[in-house]
Amino acid sequence: MKESFYISTALPYVNSAPHLGFALEIIQADVLARFRRLSGKEVFFLTGSDENSLKNVQSAREEGIPIKSLVDRNAQKFLDLKDALNLSFDDFIRTTESRQIKGVQKIWRACEKDIYKKKYQGLYCVGCEQFYKESELVNGCCPEHKIKPELVEEENYFFRLSKYASKLESFIEKNKIKIIPQSRKNEILSFVKSGLEDICISRSAQRGSGWGIEVPGDPSQIVWVWFDALSNYINALGYAEDSPNFIKWWQKNKEITHIIGKGILRFHAAYWPAMLLSAGLNLPKTIFVHGYLTIGGQKMSKSLGNVIDPFDLVKEYGADALRYFLLAEFSSSEDGDFTPEKFKIRYNADLANGLGNFCARVAALKNQFQESELLKSEKNIDKKIKDAEKIVAKKLEEFKFNEALAAVWELISFGDKYVNETAVWKISDLKLKIRIISNLAAIVNSLSEILTPFLPETAAKIANLKKGEILFPRH
Repeated sequence: MKESFYISTALPYVNSAPHLGFALEIIQADVLARFRRLSGKEVFFLTGSDENSLKNVQSAREEGIPIKSLVDRNAQKFLDLKDALNLSFDDFIRTTESRQIKGVQKIWRACEKDIYKKKYQGLYCVGCEQFYKESELVNGCCPEHKIKPELVEEENYFFRLSKYASKLESFIEKNKIKIIPQSRKNEILSFVKSGLEDICISRSAQRGSGWGIEVPGDPSQIVWVWFDALSNYINALGYAEDSPNFIKWWQKNKEITHIIGKGILRFHAAYWPAMLLSAGLNLPKTIFVHGYLTIGGQKMSKSLGNVIDPFDLVKEYGADALRYFLLAEFSSSEDGDFTPEKFKIRYNADLANGLGNFCARVAALKNQFQESELLKSEKNIDKKIKDAEKIVAKKLEEFKFNEALAAVWELISFGDKYVNETAVWKISDLKLKIRIISNLAAIVNSLSEILTPFLPETAAKIANLKKGEILFPRH
């Protein structure tokens, strides 16, 4: 039987259209899913849309349209990313679907021993969908969205998060739940060790305009959006009915990976595992936390209004160019500042002049001969290729996408240098010429395989590139 690998992105809010920050996350997940499939593993890759948030209620009110119309329209835009970015996800779950509603109500009941009701007053950021302590605010504002949270006073349901503090600390410290990178592991450990308080997991139906999933047995309350949304990872698999998929991909799976942004670390590395412990369910094995895309040093955010539309960039440069830039330009665990100038420079340098030019040069040389005339590549060339493949595999295991691609571009540079140093176009000795071109063809064929998870469309074109064909036109 094949080994199973389950990977998910966080669910983006659908209060507006997708932006480049989410494109970064879903492309990272797609690379890992494709790489694992090529490695012979059976893969389930999940994404979706978070539709039950107060953000959506507010956005619909501002537009003067029904909430359902807003979430239907924007959820479709996120689904459209599949074709636009050439993604390979296996399922897309919307949190307004019946499988989600049934699953949320089931996990609520499974956690009921740890749920109680009380009156509460706190500072709530609708952008984050969470309560903040005053000490966590920066100049009285949410550290994430730079807005003042609203004071909320209600009687709501609470989850005994505090009960699971010592277990969470132990699991994270011992890497039973592996948090990558180390800096994020340290961050969540510090949060857990500082003392976990019980969390509010519902809101009044009145405050939420009746939008969301009802608390089982209490229609006056709506399930808090995070308690709702986090369970999508099991609800998409059929948790509500204990389906064979749920047993296979979650309960018995040794490789469950969540890819998330740094702003939602505590939800995924503390709240979600505590919910699973309470419900008696399996835990995720790895949580990879990426940095933010920024504009002028500020987080790219719909709330801040500084977003870049991924569809526009794809229209101008192509999906693979956008995939490459987001993977190669930044360290995957750190913030990266986006500018159109940076994009264009890297596109021309690495894709048009680098990969594209090298493959075109080899295609022109190779097309002088029949495939049957080419020879087996030499050992030193094979070693160079295998070394690159090993580095790529290792770096992807470490979620270092930029370093994986750096190893591929070293191979391209080696190939370019080999063409120049041999000056193969000047060689009259036919046997020597065929040997050199055979070596170059082997490098190009290997690039086709190595680049498949990163640039799937380009990788498919490379091996059969004809003389005069251009992979990446200069901009």
